[in-house]
Amino acid sequence: METRTLGNTGFRIAPLMFGGNVFGWTADEPTSFRLLDAFTDAGFNAVDTADTYTRWVPGNTGGDSERVIGKWLRKTGKRDKIILATKVGGVFSEEKRGLKKAYILQSIEDSLQRLQTDYIDLYQTHYDDEETRIAETLEAYAEIIKSGKVRAIGTSNMSLPRIIASAALSKEKGFPKYQTLQPEYNLFDREKFETEYAPYAMEHNLGVIPYFALASGFLTGKYRTAEDITNSSRAKYLGKYMTERGFRILDALDNVAARYHAKPAMIAIAWLMNRPGVTAPIASATSLTQLDELLRAVSLKLDTDAMDQLNAASDYNN
Repeated sequence: METRTLGNTGFRIAPLMFGGNVFGWTADEPTSFRLLDAFTDAGFNAVDTADTYTRWVPGNTGGDSERVIGKWLRKTGKRDKIILATKVGGVFSEEKRGLKKAYILQSIEDSLQRLQTDYIDLYQTHYDDEETRIAETLEAYAEIIKSGKVRAIGTSNMSLPRIIASAALSKEKGFPKYQTLQPEYNLFDREKFETEYAPYAMEHNLGVIPYFALASGFLTGKYRTAEDITNSSRAKYLGKYMTERGFRILDALDNVAARYHAKPAMIAIAWLMNRPGVTAPIASATSLTQLDELLRAVSLKLDTDAMDQLNAASDYNN
């Protein structure tokens, strides 16, 4: 299988990352174990999660996804087989949030304990904290990298000016530099990444690992009416896609999928893999059937006509 270098980290990853936001939510622990086994047995090696996953589920406390992954790592002994990514900076609780140094130093210990490992390959700023000095955050990252608890850092949901300012300070003070960017990017959500982030990311060789690759499931073609989303666990995310442009994208996906004897989700993932600057999309699955479709998307090579059709249907200027 083709592998790609993740920015300047030196990590070689397969061109699809498994999104751990479903673990402890729409995938229970036994199902999560089966999914992780199948994913790694197929030769894929990158798993993304966050300390706050899946805090939003009634009865969960946060850290649930990390705990599931940690139990799987202990059971299988596959820690050295995967590139493990997690995040800090989201709202874990009213007291636990942000990017202050003391909080990061405590949060890394908590994540390591939940993940049952002594190091994290990629530790990412989940959400920016503009009330905390950039230098303070980078000082914390420098400390945990020096200690061996983290190998590289990345960022997500951070404005481009703050990314640029962070890079400048890293260069000036010798702090570690953000090596990856995790943006929201898919066939529907194109404009912000393509117009703001992509030029900078490619110029500075940031590894790009987009989240919401399937637009919260909309690009699977499962949701085509308001009634379809009513009982979905992702209902609050799906409403924005129910537009004329959204349905135009689904029509294009249906057309290309029929030509390739594939499913719309496979085409949507293949499109992302073909986009300039993208290292590996992040996608989730809650069943082995869904996972198989995602993994098979990696081998799809969309021709120019298919890419042109998808690009035209999803054009945000029309």
